[in-house]
Amino acid sequence: MLAVILVGGEGTRLRPLTYSIPKPLLPIVERPIIVRVVEWLASYGVSQVVLSLAYQPDAFVAAFPSNICAGLPMRYAVEPAGGLDTAGAIAFAADQAALADEPFIVVNGDVLTDIDVDALVTLHKERNAEATIALTPVDDPSAYGVVPTEADGRVLAFIEKPAKGEAPTDLINAGTYVLERRMLQRVQRGRRVSIEREIFPALVADQTLYAMPSSAYWLDTGTPERFLQAQLDVLQGRRDSVVVPPAEVFVTGVHVASGARLAGTVSGCAFIAQGAVLENGAHLADSVLGISSHVETGAKVSGSVIFAGARIARAAVVDSSLIGPGAVIGAGAVVTADSVIGAQAQVAAGARLAGARFPS
Repeated sequence: MLAVILVGGEGTRLRPLTYSIPKPLLPIVERPIIVRVVEWLASYGVSQVVLSLAYQPDAFVAAFPSNICAGLPMRYAVEPAGGLDTAGAIAFAADQAALADEPFIVVNGDVLTDIDVDALVTLHKERNAEATIALTPVDDPSAYGVVPTEADGRVLAFIEKPAKGEAPTDLINAGTYVLERRMLQRVQRGRRVSIEREIFPALVADQTLYAMPSSAYWLDTGTPERFLQAQLDVLQGRRDSVVVPPAEVFVTGVHVASGARLAGTVSGCAFIAQGAVLENGAHLADSVLGISSHVETGAKVSGSVIFAGARIARAAVVDSSLIGPGAVIGAGAVVTADSVIGAQAQVAAGARLAGARFPS
């Protein structure tokens, strides 16, 4: 079975990191999000993937020069300038892949999930559906597409981003679909077409859209807070099927890769990658230190991701933040509250950044 992965977004909520790194290439415990997604698909028998690209397509080609991702052959469908929106992008990718007349999978490339794809495909075939979508419950459905259904799974409506308090259910579109080739006939080529606002409502009207609720793990990684949560979910064992890169388990939840130097103290969970250094007198908690990153004496890092080659200088504090590749947090600086520091950025000694996007 083939899967189309939508990775065309610009990752605006994770800027300035995503100015230089497309969001699906950002790491979840040292493996890119896209690799985590493909590993999950491969576990359900998906045999090849097509990436639907728009933003920085060359970065994906460079990341996977052999056109293999997590053991699966991967093709690229680069949208024309201006973009095609979700349905347009799916149709464009399917056309490029010359799909056979059989169901195929579509997933969002920035969502991490353990939804049972086999069960979704089974429901799709049993209902002779044109499209079947996975649903997941959330506390606040107003930011998503809300999907009320009949008992047999037939979708009654597709309500995109309802006002707070007005959603008829807490079940939202989880961004995993099984689609029939014939559904693509509904997508007019050469223009922007939204699957959420145009195609799904048409399927509802024709009673050919079905859905499957799932309580399986699901996380949209699109914000700093949720990107950080994705790291902790892996390190704290909330996703048993997810592979942690090779490392020694120093104590429960603390993984130290070969070639890392751990002289400071660690609490909670952590991953310390190859060549990373935690100096004597430094403290790390619930965080990831990327390859060759460096935390100096007296510095404290908690609930954060320090990307490859970044340096946290003496007595600096980093809490609940993302520090981009090669960035330097100056001595005594304090970076907190979901701040995002871009690649190669230099935060001055003694600076105070809270909820910052630096450089802006």
